[in-house]
Amino acid sequence: MSTPSKAEPVTSLFEAAGYSRIEPDILQPADIFLDLSGEEIRHRLLLTNDNEGREWALRPEFTIPVARSYLAAGSRSEAGFSYYGPVFRARPGEPTEFIQAGIESFGRQDSEAADAEILARAVEALKAVGETRYDIRLGDMGLFTALLDALGLPAVWQRRVRRAFAKGTLDATTLAAMVNEDIEPSEHAGLLKAMQGQDPRAARGFVEDLLKIAGISSVGGRSAGEIAERFLAQAAREDEGTLSDDARAVLAKFITIEGDPDSAAEALRALSDDAQLDLDKTLDAFETRAGFYAARGVALSDIFFSARFGRNLDYYTGAVFEIRRKSDQRVLVGGGRYDRLLNLLGAPTSIPAVGCAVFIDRLQGGAA
Repeated sequence: MSTPSKAEPVTSLFEAAGYSRIEPDILQPADIFLDLSGEEIRHRLLLTNDNEGREWALRPEFTIPVARSYLAAGSRSEAGFSYYGPVFRARPGEPTEFIQAGIESFGRQDSEAADAEILARAVEALKAVGETRYDIRLGDMGLFTALLDALGLPAVWQRRVRRAFAKGTLDATTLAAMVNEDIEPSEHAGLLKAMQGQDPRAARGFVEDLLKIAGISSVGGRSAGEIAERFLAQAAREDEGTLSDDARAVLAKFITIEGDPDSAAEALRALSDDAQLDLDKTLDAFETRAGFYAARGVALSDIFFSARFGRNLDYYTGAVFEIRRKSDQRVLVGGGRYDRLLNLLGAPTSIPAVGCAVFIDRLQGGAA
């Protein structure tokens, strides 16, 4: 386990920057994490049941608990929080219990400036503990969503493409496989009819629950969540069209774009113009954010943007990043924008949100 002294420079830096310390409960309702990320994460959680049969999880991360605490306080004003403490989830080859420190920012309307501040604070935290050789990898879930909307993809295809994107498996081969996949809805006509028109999250939960009741965790290498997604695609395909060749070509070109933010922006605008897509507002925000990175002292030449890079959590909505140590490529910091999370947790209005988490146990000299 990491020693408190290793985390002290990180937590002190965050608190000095105005992020007040918060300590959410270690025991959290399990359904929140399962609803937001799907039953496939169940095997990574440490779960228990209370006397009334309710399922609880040892805190697997801080973002959702901090957001819940912010909403429970009743305030909707701008606020920033820092945290430090243990989290619990299965990690192959690493301890199940480990320490994270981080910051979360709620309510700021200057989204691009807030994004840049979070990344800059993460870089400052690493430098404070002597981590100076790292790679910054940047993606943009908001840009990807805007592209899907501009292409006019049917909802079923948006779900499938978005899922592959979040898992890091979206490439030309995957796109071709999606189009050519042989689907025979008649084999499951009753189930598919029951699912048609349902909210996607509810429909996915319905299928995952059926599989759970049957004691099935995977079929043919597919997880319960992937099987549910396949049924959703089958239920909607006839009504919602197909992935056109033109749309597939644009997506295939989009996911090859990478480089520093300036060169990436140039390539993205060229793609948008060639495909006659309305992405100006999103690309303006992309370039504005890059300007704020530079203003915060993060050299754009140190940032590697990849159009196909995303983080595998459903609630991310905008710029996302990971900072990895050069020598072993272990993730030291991960974060990004998640504007939809607070709505999913019950907020009646949209609340902008962005944050990052530092893996204290992975810092130099910080491992147990």
